[in-house]
Amino acid sequence: MKILGNIIWLIFGGFGIAVEYLISSLLLMITIIGIPFGIATMRLGILALWPFGSHIVDKPQDSGCLNMFFNILWFLVGGFWIALTHLGFGLLLCITVVGIPWGKMHFRLMRLALAPFGKEIVNNDF
Repeated sequence: MKILGNIIWLIFGGFGIAVEYLISSLLLMITIIGIPFGIATMRLGILALWPFGSHIVDKPQDSGCLNMFFNILWFLVGGFWIALTHLGFGLLLCITVVGIPWGKMHFRLMRLALAPFGKEIVNNDF
């Protein structure tokens, strides 16, 4: 069921979202200052490419203050708008009964888009 959900996700917009995240991560990595943000958007892009069968967990606190600073900066610069986009797509998909699983996936991506630092993506493929 996870494979079917991922294939349908890719066909109906997931591939486009993943490409946008990966292009923006490459653009962010051009500058030295943007490298941590580029890595964060690359993680978002990987999750957007194959989201079913994985979940987001908090990392052990390695650098809590730095993660908090980066999350605040991320939120102020662009994370809020990315999260609003995922919220809009999630609400549109949840209007129909068939689109509820994909709407929930947008809500999961929205959670990661608000504060990506200090989070880790874990696959449940075992």
